[in-house]
Amino acid sequence: MENVNKDCYTKLTIDECLETVEDLKQIRYEKKKIDLIKEREASVCYNSKNKDGNFKCDAESVSGSVSQRACVYCGARVVLNPITDAYHIVHGPIGCASYTWDIRGSLSSGEEIYRNSFSTDLRETDIIFGGEKKLSGAIDEIVEKYKPKVIFIYSTCIVGVIGDDIDAVCREAEKKYSIRVIPVKSPGFAGNKSTGYKAACNAIINLMNTKKVNKKVNALNYLGDFNLAGEAWIISDYLKQMGIDIIAKITGDSTCSNLMDAPMAKLNIVQCAGSMTYLAKEMEELYDIPFLKVSFYGIQDVKNSLLQIADAIGNDQVKEKVRKFVIKEEKKIEKDLQYYRNRLAGKKAAIFVGGGFKAISLIKQFNDLGMETVMVGTQTGKPEDYEIIRNISKVGTVILDDANPAELEKFMLEKGADILVGGVKERPLAYKLGVAFCDHNHERKHALCGFEGAVNFAKEIDLTVNSPVWNYV
Repeated sequence: MENVNKDCYTKLTIDECLETVEDLKQIRYEKKKIDLIKEREASVCYNSKNKDGNFKCDAESVSGSVSQRACVYCGARVVLNPITDAYHIVHGPIGCASYTWDIRGSLSSGEEIYRNSFSTDLRETDIIFGGEKKLSGAIDEIVEKYKPKVIFIYSTCIVGVIGDDIDAVCREAEKKYSIRVIPVKSPGFAGNKSTGYKAACNAIINLMNTKKVNKKVNALNYLGDFNLAGEAWIISDYLKQMGIDIIAKITGDSTCSNLMDAPMAKLNIVQCAGSMTYLAKEMEELYDIPFLKVSFYGIQDVKNSLLQIADAIGNDQVKEKVRKFVIKEEKKIEKDLQYYRNRLAGKKAAIFVGGGFKAISLIKQFNDLGMETVMVGTQTGKPEDYEIIRNISKVGTVILDDANPAELEKFMLEKGADILVGGVKERPLAYKLGVAFCDHNHERKHALCGFEGAVNFAKEIDLTVNSPVWNYV
């Protein structure tokens, strides 16, 4: 150390460190200036508040663009996997099963079998000669060992290519064992993640059966919550305090018997519109159950959703309970939220999440915290979602659908984002750019919904945005 040139060291103040960080971001931005590929130009825009019917979304991913959007099978699996007492056989290579094994932070109050992953593990020989016998053998083994009531069979990309008739295998198994064996049509080459949601919803309808239900119960079904970090329990407790019962949570902490009883409900509420609106519409047609789209992320949406549910139930006593509950809970967390507002005001946020409903709620949450959303995108947003996003975000906000990593990097640097809210795939990208990150995806272990979730969210944003580590980038 004696021979080290001391002139190599420069002592900087905190303010100088912050200036250096901004300089580095600007240098990276200049180096990373890229042009969008032509096929992507219609799916990216700067918000001008003018209606533009040319914005392209909810379409197939562009080949070679390295989209962040997942496959059909993944979409189906993440919807059905939280059914706690069902058995899930992935008919395909082992990689498909491992890719989605226990990928959600879904919690169970009962069975834990859904945390296991079963696969037919198709190899080269099976692909050449067909895998139907292997699938039948897998079903026989599971029935003999576990005595299941319901098995879901997922077709993957390779099954779609070689043409295994999983419908016939399922029918034969049902006849042989007198249990429900339900095919899930999810070969990955047949669409995108949204197509997988639809395949999962069709499988749930298959489980419910299409018989008309004469008996109705004064209760509701809670669609599109997967009980991440126990969030379905939080909302169930809210509704219980208001005297509102839930028949089925679809699909977080649900059982097969819950789902079979779901047609008896008088109302469906839909949290994740991207994955469950199709099911809600099918149940409205088949079982005459109306539905409401709700969101329990952020104070504003939590209050509005609870009041909407009370109005739909149509009971004056319930409405009064909801009103008092909202006032009490909001007052309880106001002091904590104000503390975080003071620390976060003026920060810039970028959003890239799966569904449009979540992006919309996040924009509102950042507004409540005094933060500006400078970029917002989704994997599976619909035109109506982007219209709402356009209306509630500021002029100049970058809006993009099914973005690739290069685009996310380009616009985060261009807009000077302080934090990115996304999923696990985006975490390394944010950290590489020296941008804070918040995981709002399936793997998280802390609740972000409801009134307590709003405080948890503000706390997490504060911890990561204002972390001293950014002074040493």
